[in-house]
Amino acid sequence: MISKATKFLSEVKVEVKKVTWPSKKEAIGGTTVVVVVVFLVALFLGIVDALLSKIVQFLI
Repeated sequence: MISKATKFLSEVKVEVKKVTWPSKKEAIGGTTVVVVVVFLVALFLGIVDALLSKIVQFLI
């Protein structure tokens, strides 16, 4: 059991070395894009929700 875990962790270490990690600038840029898109989608859904709510209130 311990030998399997040790083998697994050594394989993980080899695979992690193959990864091309983003630079700090790339990570910040990607995070900024995600935050802006989430904000815009939330704003859009909030507006649609408010409009549909008003329509339902008008119909009732």
